[in-house]
Amino acid sequence: MGKTLTYKILESHLVEGRLAPGEPIAIRIDQTLTQDATGTTAFLLFESMGVPRVRTDLSVSYIDHNMAGFGPENHNDHLYLQTVAAKSGVYHSRAGNGICHQVHLERFGRPGATLLGSDSHTPTGGGIGMVAIGAGGLDVAVAMAGGPFYLACPKVLGVKLTGRLNDWVAAKDVILKLLSILSTKGNVGWVVEYFGPGAETLSVPQRSTITNMGAELGVTTSLFASDEQTRRFLAAQKREQDYRPLQGDADAEYDRVIEIDLSKLEPLAACPSSPDNVKTVREIAGTKVGQVAIGSCTNSSYTDLMMVTGVLKGRRTDPMVELGISPGSREVLEMLARNAALADLIAAGARILESGCGPCIGQGFSPADDVVSLRTFNRNFAGRTGSKNDRAYLVSPETAVAAALTGEITDPRDLSERMGIAFPRIEMPSQFHIDDSMIEPPLDEAKAKQAEVVRGRTIVVPETPPALQKRLDGQVLLKCGDKITTDHIMPAGTFLKLRSNVPEYAKVVFNCFNEPGSPTFAERALALKARGVGGIIVAGESYGQGSSREHAALCPMYLGVRVVIAKTIERIHRANLINFCIVPIRFADPADYDRLEAGDELTIDDLIGAVRNAETVTIVRKRDGLEFAGLLELSSRDREVLLAAGLLSYTREKAHA
Repeated sequence: MGKTLTYKILESHLVEGRLAPGEPIAIRIDQTLTQDATGTTAFLLFESMGVPRVRTDLSVSYIDHNMAGFGPENHNDHLYLQTVAAKSGVYHSRAGNGICHQVHLERFGRPGATLLGSDSHTPTGGGIGMVAIGAGGLDVAVAMAGGPFYLACPKVLGVKLTGRLNDWVAAKDVILKLLSILSTKGNVGWVVEYFGPGAETLSVPQRSTITNMGAELGVTTSLFASDEQTRRFLAAQKREQDYRPLQGDADAEYDRVIEIDLSKLEPLAACPSSPDNVKTVREIAGTKVGQVAIGSCTNSSYTDLMMVTGVLKGRRTDPMVELGISPGSREVLEMLARNAALADLIAAGARILESGCGPCIGQGFSPADDVVSLRTFNRNFAGRTGSKNDRAYLVSPETAVAAALTGEITDPRDLSERMGIAFPRIEMPSQFHIDDSMIEPPLDEAKAKQAEVVRGRTIVVPETPPALQKRLDGQVLLKCGDKITTDHIMPAGTFLKLRSNVPEYAKVVFNCFNEPGSPTFAERALALKARGVGGIIVAGESYGQGSSREHAALCPMYLGVRVVIAKTIERIHRANLINFCIVPIRFADPADYDRLEAGDELTIDDLIGAVRNAETVTIVRKRDGLEFAGLLELSSRDREVLLAAGLLSYTREKAHA
């Protein structure tokens, strides 16, 4: 039986375990990336390990999230990251150079390599045949220090693509179609591997759109083969030496296969407020639109924006539509400026935003009240735009630009008849404009020893988690429903600047559930902590979906949360909980979720003993003696990390063993 590409790459990087679905394995990490919203904490944790220089083949620190600079916090982070990267042997991509995933794809990604990034959309690298995985900052810090990355060996879903995309139908429609099939939950422990004749027709930018948004499925990662399309892309980036052909065997056996005929796809949209709430654009056509945002790590490539330019050239956007465009990298922005496409966009009425994440994470360009916003982004969780009760739709650049012209949701295939617009066929250039002057190489070891790291007053070293208690006396601080995202737990937007200061950022944990005039989640949690009572969160399906932000575990830990009991917990968040010594427990009987209420006092008699060697734990409600079972689905290493009071303490113990 032949091997999948996924297993070929995992096999060549295997450090511990065996390649069988569900088995715990460890893999060697070749490259890491961090960004400024998660990177400060990651580097503070890296420094605390006492390792002077990174031990990966390549590590890059990007500034792309917090660039608006309202107050000193963001620039304090930037200066810290710039100087700590230089000292630690890490490349530094300065603010304005572009979004980490776009820049890494252009300048650093390598077929067959492993990439671990402190951002959930790191799987973008799968567009050039990498096993690229999003993780919490502490896991990335361990990888930078030379440690392997631990995960459950995945099952592999083969998505066979046939046919060819028609005009006005985009790569975004491919991943939206898959989300409509699989949804955003229930896919933990899988990798998506695309293959087939249809896959061969897709360019690297198209492939990276698909693998990027695979994060919304909740899978470990997604990837395509490295083939002639990959070679052409790398050659255009003057990196043909990094190319190597890689693909799964012709007789590879997948754990499941889904077939999608590209020629039968039509324009799709993810409706408010989940990436899997997918409808055809025809179904929602005519809906008035007040804002369009084109960009993000999902759809901001040169070919995407040149297509948008081709539609807008010589025309004006609808007067009631605000159009913002965020080029994915300075390379893209400069090429648009050099070929006059930028002038065409400006003439059409577009606002040109920074080459960064910006609107995607609620950092500006928020929509007005009761206004529909079409976005070429990857997430439309409620409030993520920065506006409460927002109405954000996720669409392709083709559908987005059609709405910008017409003022309503429009199937872009209708533009020919409505406005006489032919589909602009954009070929990937044979040569990109290369300028790496805003990527700073690290100092050599001799100079690094003398270098000083700039540490602003708003940067606070995270607290080390307390050890597990033998007996847990806890109280349910919050009972929440299904699909609770890391945006619900730790809001982004204007709060992002607090990420380097956990005591301050922790004040807005579960801010969306706080009632005016009532004690906040943080206030209630700290009151329990002062009494020596552990905080407990009860949740439904797919708890912790969304971004890799470890603050969704780190800040609750600071507030005294010790246990999360849920129907299911998503992969990255579950790992982050363990890393910060919060015990993840799954309901053995999902019906027990309905029996619990906020305020219930719960007891686990021998938590340490259960974590050490039990598969289940008995939980007792004090007021009536109700007993129910929780599942401890922990690997032997998970148990060791929890018993060591978290991954940082565990790593230190291993280093001194």
